[in-house]
Amino acid sequence: MRKKKSKFGKYRILIFSAIFLVAIEVSLRLLFGLGNPVLSQADISTGYRFQPNQQIVRFGKRIEYNQYSQRSQPISLQKLEGTLRILMVGDSVLNGGNPIDQKQIITEQLKAKLKASGQTTEVLNASAGSWGIGNHLGYLKKFGTFGSDIVILQIGTHDLTQPTSTGERVGKDPNYPVHSLSAIQEAFTRYILPRLLGNVNLNPFSNQEIPQISPAQVAQHFQKNMEFFKTAVNLVRDKKTPIYVLFTPNRYDLIPTPVTPPYKPEFMQVVNSLQIPVFDTYEAWSKLPTNVVETYFRDEVHLTEVGYEVVANLIFQQLCIQQKFSGCSLASPVHTR
Repeated sequence: MRKKKSKFGKYRILIFSAIFLVAIEVSLRLLFGLGNPVLSQADISTGYRFQPNQQIVRFGKRIEYNQYSQRSQPISLQKLEGTLRILMVGDSVLNGGNPIDQKQIITEQLKAKLKASGQTTEVLNASAGSWGIGNHLGYLKKFGTFGSDIVILQIGTHDLTQPTSTGERVGKDPNYPVHSLSAIQEAFTRYILPRLLGNVNLNPFSNQEIPQISPAQVAQHFQKNMEFFKTAVNLVRDKKTPIYVLFTPNRYDLIPTPVTPPYKPEFMQVVNSLQIPVFDTYEAWSKLPTNVVETYFRDEVHLTEVGYEVVANLIFQQLCIQQKFSGCSLASPVHTR
């Protein structure tokens, strides 16, 4: 009898440890969605993009990617007759990332407003964290415009001088995983370890860090991006499709006081020369009280759910004014709360 107890005691710690680890693994999966991250893939055209056909829940937020790596529901390549299809291309600001539920991102809110006005609509969201203007062009070259009636390029302050991102980090950086892993492993490598090492930038959709470069190199990046931009515009217009720009500022462009974003005047000269309509959130928000604008940002670059609603309203109203869809009499006012 003593021998049996002794044997049990020998393995008791291992048994309890295994039970404890399983409990933690299950809890992290059920409560936070860890172990099932949004997966990426390297792509010679776009640098990288999200793997197609993903539907997951992370930190209580629903995230979905269709067969074309868009944060949108699955679509048919040929749009249905009578449907207004809008393609938006951008970076993490457009994407929203893990902190924003699918229904709260710009494209889904815009789609909801258009549908409420009586217009059958699809608003496609082709985006990824750290994508630059060169990545936008790569996506359009690879996939085209999906027969869209309108194409909107979301371009932020940082995008104007950001080099095109590559797929070098995919599968190496824990923020760009290519396969699922254990919840415990993800919690440690993606969240706990960076904190222990003093890296507080844990947002997997944060913009790629740009090394210290000279003002002349920054100017070169801007000029290169303007070449990419013009090529993208020509690609869209060759398909007889109207193109728009959604300009999104960084928080420090507006708070504590509005300051014109670097290279924005030069960018607007290019945009105006090409006669491209602009949804300019910097211009709209620079006229608002600081305490209102503060509610639009969750960090220096990315927006809150309120910020996304305001952007969707701005686009909705301007499209309505230009009579791009029916039901404009039902349009809701732009919220600035």
